Amino acid sequence: MDDTVDDTVDDTVDEVMAALESDGYATIPDAITAEQVESARRDLADILDHTPSGRDDFEGRNTRRVYALFAKTRALDVMATHPVVLGVLDRVLGDYQLSAPAAISIGPGEVAQPLHPDDAIYPMPRPHQELVVNVMWPLEEFTEANGATRIVAGSHRWTDERPDDTTPTTMVEMPARTALVYLGSVWHGGGANHTDRARLGVVLHYASAWLRPVENHVLAVPPDMARALPTRLQELLGYNIYPPFIGYVDGRHPRKLLAVNAADAP
Repeated sequence: MDDTVDDTVDDTVDEVMAALESDGYATIPDAITAEQVESARRDLADILDHTPSGRDDFEGRNTRRVYALFAKTRALDVMATHPVVLGVLDRVLGDYQLSAPAAISIGPGEVAQPLHPDDAIYPMPRPHQELVVNVMWPLEEFTEANGATRIVAGSHRWTDERPDDTTPTTMVEMPARTALVYLGSVWHGGGANHTDRARLGVVLHYASAWLRPVENHVLAVPPDMARALPTRLQELLGYNIYPPFIGYVDGRHPRKLLAVNAADAP
């Protein structure tokens, strides 16, 4: 990127960081192109045709979730490595990797998902350093009617509080091409879908690199497949180390596994 692009990215990262500190979430308008949205929708439509509905109220019994995304499509790579997103992650998490990415198709008649913070899977008392950052990419317009993400603004500052039926939430209505960034400590959930068609989005869940990711990406995307991916995406899928050496393989950087010639790897 040239200096002008770098400055634009830095300015946007500054804006996102200010909103995250204040509210726990932020949006990035026009983050990707209409063609990139359509490419993702097209690839995911084929995959969703063979994806079962959820198994419980959290997954959504009328919701289909596509896991192991980066083993099934290349259309989301541009979202996973978006420069503004990575700039925010650099500041919030430092060293990080993808943890629980999923495409989510909320079906007609689906009820609202229970509110939750995504970092609750890690047994650490609140408050604590930020462990998780999520980015929701709507692949069509998100509205209150079709199940837009609900956020409890400011809840990233809570300690022992929990939302109840009287807790106000913000429905983050937004068009496709927007990115919704929210902290793993903020309470949120998918909304109810009161329309007659499914609502499709992709959530990319990143966690600090010293934590075990929710999904085992090095099995989902094994070395023979990962070898063809961009280096930054390889790292985000776990072919990396948390300094100084967490995650090594046989005492060496895991990138050695992906190098056609070991001498090519740093």
